[in-house]
Amino acid sequence: MEHSFDTKYPSSQYLQEKAKKRIPRFAFEYLEAGCNEEINLRKNISDIQKVEFLPKYITRKNTISLQTELFGETYDAPFGLSPIGLQGLIWPGSCEFLAKAAHTNNVPFILSTVSTADIETISNITCGKAWLQLYHPAKQEVTDDILKRTQSVGIKTLVLLSDVPSFGLRYVDIKNGLSMRPKLSLRSIMQILSHPSWTLETLIAGKPYFALLKPYIPPQLSLRRLGQYMNETFDGKLTPEKIKKIRDQWKGNLIVKGVSSIHDIEKCLQLGIDGIIVSNHGGRQIDAGESSFHSLLRLAEGYKEKITIMMDGGIRSGVDIARVIASGASFVFMGRPFMYGAGALGKKGGNHTINMFKSQLHQVMTQLGCEQVKNLPNFLT
Repeated sequence: MEHSFDTKYPSSQYLQEKAKKRIPRFAFEYLEAGCNEEINLRKNISDIQKVEFLPKYITRKNTISLQTELFGETYDAPFGLSPIGLQGLIWPGSCEFLAKAAHTNNVPFILSTVSTADIETISNITCGKAWLQLYHPAKQEVTDDILKRTQSVGIKTLVLLSDVPSFGLRYVDIKNGLSMRPKLSLRSIMQILSHPSWTLETLIAGKPYFALLKPYIPPQLSLRRLGQYMNETFDGKLTPEKIKKIRDQWKGNLIVKGVSSIHDIEKCLQLGIDGIIVSNHGGRQIDAGESSFHSLLRLAEGYKEKITIMMDGGIRSGVDIARVIASGASFVFMGRPFMYGAGALGKKGGNHTINMFKSQLHQVMTQLGCEQVKNLPNFLT
């Protein structure tokens, strides 16, 4: 099967290297940063890469299919695009063109509440097939209005974020002025001026802002005042009471993202949650924890037959996708690799990265002799 992509960038690493040259340092480091000493960020990647397969070569000729069913939808691959805040800061217009690429290639796209495109725009681009990740407004009327807007544009899957009871201490973001009281320094201005492609695209796209939240943000706030407002507006603690209230309101699929413990998955089952995304927020929230992959191994063992289990964090290739699904996930999501694609190749980056992952996954499944994604566990060593 042919999956067309730019052969100058055949892996996430090549995309990452190119993107780093095209994105101002403060924005690229915002994408890359983990919290504290970034130990868990590195473990997310290395723990996945320890998984090994055992090919079965002497079999009949294989017909490989990447199609995967999830919540009644059949997708063309077993992966989707994770939610990322401030996507338009990292690469201008990336939220919109990545959503379009996801829809074109029939894979799910998750919009973050704090991304740089609104629900209505992304729903229009994806014909209502996008998912929304909900940060938790402190005011109930804001939550109610976001849910109303989401339902009115046909979005059927809502993702509740559980792993941001406080903002992670990302030292590099604090140094760069990208904490929740952001500031523009002389150093960041010089970085902007030295990256003309990013600067030109930003001038065309307009200054990035929290587009989804625009109806709720007082006009003409300074950057410092906006940071204070965001701290006041969001209450990141996800409680059983909040979940129950949203479960009663939301008639579509309800997912909890950030689950890593048996305690939390049990709560999800009790509250009627349809699925979980095992995640540690890309290593951006707690450094003294286990990798998303190790959490997946424990949770899949006891709960795979009880609830849909997905995962994100540390997945950098089609081989990694195969490893994670073989280890118990029904589906995976990736964030950073798609932003590498956007930064490296602009509007072509979404299609390129999706097709690159499809090609890599197809190759490893062919090598193993595995015809369907659901059969990958049969090929673990």
